[in-house]
Amino acid sequence: MAPAEVFATLLDMGRYLCSERSMYRILNRFGQSSVRYQTAPRSYTAPELLATRANQVWSWDITKLRGPKMWTYYYLYVILDIYSRYVVGWMVADRELASLAEMLIAEACLEQGINRDELTIHADNGPPMIAGPVAQLMGDLGITKSHSRPYCSNDNPFSEAAFKTLKYRPGFPERFDSMVQARSFGRNFFNWYNNVHRHSGIAMLTPATVHYGYHQPILENRAAVPVKAFERHPERFVRGTPHVHTLPTEVWINKPHESTEIVVPKPQIILSHSY
Repeated sequence: MAPAEVFATLLDMGRYLCSERSMYRILNRFGQSSVRYQTAPRSYTAPELLATRANQVWSWDITKLRGPKMWTYYYLYVILDIYSRYVVGWMVADRELASLAEMLIAEACLEQGINRDELTIHADNGPPMIAGPVAQLMGDLGITKSHSRPYCSNDNPFSEAAFKTLKYRPGFPERFDSMVQARSFGRNFFNWYNNVHRHSGIAMLTPATVHYGYHQPILENRAAVPVKAFERHPERFVRGTPHVHTLPTEVWINKPHESTEIVVPKPQIILSHSY
């Protein structure tokens, strides 16, 4: 028992030997009392990442896909470019493993022709994301690594949004019967996502169009259509010539004025005693 319990128990028995503080002094004298602290308080600054072109900032994450039986899962790894929303790499595996993530990142960098010191890769704090082999690979390739704050999913919004699109897509199964089916679904989905899907965050263009720089003629053609419609029937447009969406010039993870700081509560002192 702790000294406070001993003191109260003795009082219930009608006995007073010494004060609680004296009990602590006696325990300390014989090395039978220790003070154990919780982790010291830490503050976490929100990551602030800016992309003004493709292949400047990537985001990656892993999500679970339900397997054929209860408590069985397949793991979908996805890397996407936050500026273009283009998925530069993905894979389905039977486990979360740093070596698999390392291989996927290396292949994506090779395919995209990434040079040293031009790319930042953002992820959360899962074991594969913070593993030594992945960090070593990024160092070898000259890639800057960035991580979300603990328990803050808002720091990785682009990956989370892509997974939501995946899982709300018509035809997404409740469970996958096999790894083969999961990979087949992935091939069809990511082909659609990159080349067919018109993304609201990039002016309703497809990710592939933006990623490889084919968007400007499309936007110019779009802008000309309402102008011609206005010239033919100006009476229909009470607010003047309608405007079409334009591509954002910059994309942020936590724009500076929106950044916040998470502070872990102050530590508590926990006294443990042995006799």
